[in-house]
Amino acid sequence: MEINWNDFEKVEIRVGTILKAEDFPKAKKPAYQLTIDFGEKLGVKRSSAQITNRYSIEDLEGKQIVAVVNFPKKQIANFMSECLVLGSVGANNDIVLLNPDHKVENGLRVG
Repeated sequence: MEINWNDFEKVEIRVGTILKAEDFPKAKKPAYQLTIDFGEKLGVKRSSAQITNRYSIEDLEGKQIVAVVNFPKKQIANFMSECLVLGSVGANNDIVLLNPDHKVENGLRVG
C-alpha cells in the first residue's frame, strides 16, 4: 500500500537516548522497560521493547535510538508505553535497533 507525503509527515520519528533499561517480568514475551530522553521539547518517555534476544541492559543505557513518539499510549501489562522504538525484525524476533551512526541532539526529527 502506498502512502502520500502528507501521511508520512503525520508520523513523528525522533531520536532519543535511553536513560534506563529494566527487566519487564510481567510482559507476555521477554521485554525491557525503557526510559528515553527525547530532549527539552518532548521530554522523557517510556517504552516496552522486545529486544532481549540481542541486547542486555548494559548495552542499552546511553544508546541513542529512533522511535515514533506520536502514537497513543498503550498499556502493556502494568506498564504504559508512550512511544514505539524502531528496529529491523529478523527471524525468531531478532530485532536490531535503528540508531544514528553519529551522536545527535535528542529530539531531532527523522524524515
